[in-house]
Parts: sequence; C-alpha cells; structure tokens
Amino acid sequence: MSVRIVQLGSGRKAGEGPRIGTVRRPPRGVRKQDHATGDWYDSWLPELSPSPDLVAAARAAGTDADWQAFVKAFRREMTAATPARLLDMLALMSRSANFSLGCYCEDENRCHRSVLRALLAERGADIE
Repeated sequence: MSVRIVQLGSGRKAGEGPRIGTVRRPPRGVRKQDHATGDWYDSWLPELSPSPDLVAAARAAGTDADWQAFVKAFRREMTAATPARLLDMLALMSRSANFSLGCYCEDENRCHRSVLRALLAERGADIE
C-alpha cells in the first residue's frame, strides 16, 4: 500500500486509489460532480495547499533562492496544528491503503506537492 503524488487532471493509474486534491481552488470550468470522473480528485483537502500569498510567491519564483524561500515558508505553514495532523494521518494511512495526493502543476519540482512528498516521507509514509 502507498501514497502516490500526482498531477491532478492526468489519467489515473491502476491501483492508484482515491485522489485527494491539495489545491486552494477547485478546477476552473469543471462542475463539482465531474471532479472525480474527470481525473481531478475524489476529495478536496485545501488545508494542505499553500496560502494565497505563498501561491503567488511560488508562481513568481524565478530563481532557486526564491523557490527555497517558498519551500521554507510552506513548510512553516504545514507545522500548524491542522495540516500537521492531516500529514500524520495520511502518512499512517499510506501503510495500509492506496491513495493519491495532487496538484495541478505540471512540474512537481516547482510545485508544493514536492514539499508534501518530503513531509510525508519524514513522517514515515510509504510513497510510491
């Protein structure tokens, strides 16, 4: 069993399990009832997305230093009680169930989901 880190909207893979969207906003132009059938997400956890100010900082990050500043700030946000408990729970669940976490960004290396991957690994999650 494991957690996969995926790009929302991409085709699902066999055995992927339910998708959890870790995005601030639902996909534009997609009806709520189509989120799961359109390979977006089955459940929405905006608590694991960056704050609006940090989303803007991530999008504006033009250098590695800018990106590292975003990573540091996002990690700090994820130490708040609710996100920290959610990450702990997801890490635990990854040992007995298949599911996926995702965001819309094309490049995981410049996306908050790369930070979520690291945070889950630090908690002992089984990551595919």
